[in-house]
Amino acid sequence: MNPHPQTAALRGDLNAAGLHIGIVVSQFNNFITDRLLAAALGSLKQTGATEKQIEIVRVPGSFEIPIAAKKLATTRRFDSIICIG
Repeated sequence: MNPHPQTAALRGDLNAAGLHIGIVVSQFNNFITDRLLAAALGSLKQTGATEKQIEIVRVPGSFEIPIAAKKLATTRRFDSIICIG
């Protein structure tokens, strides 16, 4: 008898086609944040996003990330905002 009963996995469809996405990324420790940004862009493209749908804002450090994210949010142009720092 299996002590761990099987549970059903819930899976959604990942589809970024048609979404407008803002990305705020810190320039501090760019050897890390550049790789995280590249991975985020790769994932978005795999799910159907195009370069025209993505706007990247670079800020000096992590302190400025929430300020820039709030400015992007107040424009109401973005369906999602990704913060990398």
